[in-house]
Amino acid sequence: MSALILQLVCIQAHAEILTVAIAANLKYVFDDLAAEFKKETGIEAQSVLGASGKIATQVRNGAPFDVFLSADMEFPKALYEDGYAVTPPRPYAYGVLVLWTQKDIDLAQGVAGLVAPSVGKVAIANPKVAPFGRQALKALGYYQVRAAVEPKLVYGESITQVSQYVDSKAADVGFSAKSIVIAPETAGKGKWIEVPTESYEPIAQGMVLLKHGVQSNPEAARKFYGFVLSPKAREIFARYGYKLP
Repeated sequence: MSALILQLVCIQAHAEILTVAIAANLKYVFDDLAAEFKKETGIEAQSVLGASGKIATQVRNGAPFDVFLSADMEFPKALYEDGYAVTPPRPYAYGVLVLWTQKDIDLAQGVAGLVAPSVGKVAIANPKVAPFGRQALKALGYYQVRAAVEPKLVYGESITQVSQYVDSKAADVGFSAKSIVIAPETAGKGKWIEVPTESYEPIAQGMVLLKHGVQSNPEAARKFYGFVLSPKAREIFARYGYKLP
């Protein structure tokens, strides 16, 4: 009997581990969110990280994710409308676009300065699947330098790959997220400036409770969903440079 009870406890404990699919800009902030959530509830939340569009495709293909924190509202909205999520997307934070370099490049001219001959490759996340990449193109268009900079562009699968390009100096400059460049793991590496917000659309980041989470792990999934909207979580997002809804 004791062995059976132990097995049931193990099964229950396993079920309590949440799988949260997160946009790449949340790479560092999620660790703090998960730590605080576990402290408050005792529930462990693990992340699967990627470009928002790729995560949405994985959900449609049956990936066992419980909650989805996207970098936009469109991908989670489409999942909700097609029955893969049980809540409409709710904005939990607004992302901030930055230019980042680890080379001796003057960023004072901002996006317009990317046309300079001293700037070689410019990394952005794939705009088809990564909202930050989509807004990087908007900023290039706003400053009327997209045609001039386009030959310099190198595309990363997500903000994470853009970070690798900047880190390795394979790209001279990258369009990244403020949450990446001010994270403790990255702070002090190179130089960065914020891209003026008038040059791109607000990056409203939406969250949905996925159908799999409600079916497989409903209590924990709903608790995490609520936690992300809590004052404590908002404090963590603010610390990582996000603007709050």
